[in-house]
This record gives sequence, structure tokens and C-alpha cells, in this order.
Amino acid sequence: MDDHSALKQTPLHALHLSLAGKMVPFAGYDMPVQYPAGVLKEHLHTRAAAGLFDVSHMGQVRITAASGTYEDAAVALEALVPVDILGLKPCRQRYGFFTADNGGILDDLMIANRGDHLFVVVNASCKKADLAHMQANMPGCSVTLFDDRALLALQGPRAEAVLAELWPDVTTMKFMDVRDATILDAECIVSRSGYSGEDGFEISVPADKAEALAKALLDHPDCQPIGLGARDSLRLEAGLCLYGNDIDATTSPIEASLEWAIQKVRRSGGERAGGYPGAARVEEDLQSGPVRRRVGLKPEGKAPVRAHAALFAEDSPESPIGEVTSGTFGPTAEGPVAMGYVPASLSAPGTRVFAEVRGKYLPLTVTALPFITPTYKR
Repeated sequence: MDDHSALKQTPLHALHLSLAGKMVPFAGYDMPVQYPAGVLKEHLHTRAAAGLFDVSHMGQVRITAASGTYEDAAVALEALVPVDILGLKPCRQRYGFFTADNGGILDDLMIANRGDHLFVVVNASCKKADLAHMQANMPGCSVTLFDDRALLALQGPRAEAVLAELWPDVTTMKFMDVRDATILDAECIVSRSGYSGEDGFEISVPADKAEALAKALLDHPDCQPIGLGARDSLRLEAGLCLYGNDIDATTSPIEASLEWAIQKVRRSGGERAGGYPGAARVEEDLQSGPVRRRVGLKPEGKAPVRAHAALFAEDSPESPIGEVTSGTFGPTAEGPVAMGYVPASLSAPGTRVFAEVRGKYLPLTVTALPFITPTYKR
């Protein structure tokens, strides 16, 4: 899709152009992949100070039960995800995923308890399908996509200090807290979370107030605009999945090493075990172990190994074992980093495998994730 006029625009589109953002098509939107500083400097700035990302292309969804109770909305959503939603405390959120009948992942999402309703953030590429999925399979609930709100991600060790200039109460929040906040006369929803491995925040703001808020954040000397390029390298160093690359409808949550997101109450023997699509396969993987596993991969040398590179047990084509799902140069890791799927028998850290790159078989070492130490405020 080269015709940018056919792409959707976020409420910050004009701001991206004014900041000389290099715009590219992404999930049907015209989005900045980088700014003049470049991906490397944007990545390192986010790790050192604070970076501001436009993630308004993602889907923001409100789920309200006809009864008006959080409990009924939570029970309805638990029929679609293997996650404890009913036990989620008010003003808290957690990571989850929609599962398919085969136990694969339809999308991953963030789920917040907003007191009398659920607030869910889904991926841009999946939001139309996710909305239809929820509307068709959550009887007794109203499922509404907000198309009048923007979403900003403020990430990095100085993120709290930057946001505190505009909203001092931010200092009382902990990782995965969700709060209402009035910032520059805009009624916002702020979560202490993100996609970088750093402390940070995601701020849902009315679309017509988004540019003023973004400019105010960028006025702080520690805050710079960051594009999709650095967002990708930051999340990969943090060992976080990109839907459509590292997880999809063919990968079970256990294969994807996401079993930490399935609470005991939803597992076999738990009070609300099963009851979601693909539960039998997920439980089988939990009990017996999956055939393959998502792992970290550290290539030897300086050359990155990109997504879709085939993986082999030996340095020859006779021993295929899987493929790389994400790969790039990790500026903080100071070398190439990658993730991919290998047989469970080859998933132990320290195992040596090979990737085929332009006819050569390059050695990689299976590595524990993440590649950096996260700085979330617990």
C-alpha cells in the first residue's frame, strides 16, 4: 500500500509530519517509523530518559454488562481468555490473549478492571476481528470500540518525572495500576505499563486533546518522539511478543512461553478451569509440555538474523528445527538479538543452533529472555 492517502491517520498525524517523522504504512495507518534522530538514537534515548510513542492505532474497547456489574462482564470475557478476570482488582490490569478452538492465539491484549466495566486494549491489525469476536460471543454485554480517543505511550526511566510535571499523582502508581487522571483539562485513563521493558505509562486521551498533551510531554527536555522502528527493537530486547510474528493462531500460549499469564484459578483443578476456546490443547501443553518453545536467540558476530530465517540443529540443510520470528540489532544488548521456535528438547539456554542466511549457516545460542533487565516499578 504505497498510496498514503488510502491510509488511516491517528489524531497525532499532523504532529508527526511537523516533527519530520518518516511515515510508513502499518496496520492500515500512516505511522512514523522514525524521526530525524534515527532508530538507534531513539532506542537508546528511551532506555536512558523518556520516549513518547503514538499508539493510537490500537483498539480501545469498553465492555459493559447489561446488569451494570463488573463481575458479569468479567465472567463473559473469561469465556474467551484463559485469564483470571473475575479476580482482577479494581484499578488494576493484566495481560491476556484470545484463544482459538485449536488453542492458538487470536490476539494478545491488556485487560483493566474499571470498577463497573472492563477496558481492553487490542492490537491494531486485529481490532476489527476482535470487536466482532467479542460482540458475537459475549451475550449480555455491550462491546464498544472508542474511535474518539488517542493512545500515547511514555516509556523510559524518566517517564514518571516527565508525566509528574503535568500530573503529580503519577508517583503513587505501581506497575499495572490503572487510574483516571485530568491532565491539561483532558479526562485521561493512565496505566503504568508499556511495551519497552522500561518503566512507563500508556495514556488514553480524547482525540481532540491528544496533540496538546503530546506537545506538553515533548516540551520536557528528557522526552523525545520515538517511532515504530525503535518500538520494535525495544520490545524485542525485552522479550515481548509481536502479534503476527512471534504469536498467531498456530501457536499455543504454552509454546509461546506465556504460561505465566494463565493464573492457577483457570488451570486444571482451579475454581474456574477451562471454559475458553482451545482449553483442552492448552491444558495438554501445560501438563505434558509443548512440542516446541519460543526462545531467545543470540547470534554470534554482529550480523542480525531476521524474521523467517530457517533454524537448523546442525550447520546443514538436513536438520530443520524451526524458524526465527523476530530479529534485529539490539542497541542496549550491544549485538544482534532474535526470538524463534525450536523443539522443546533444544530449548535449554546454552543450546547451539544454526540459522540459514543467504546460503550460510550462522551459529546462534539459545538464551533466556529478556535480553535486558526490565525496570518496571513493582
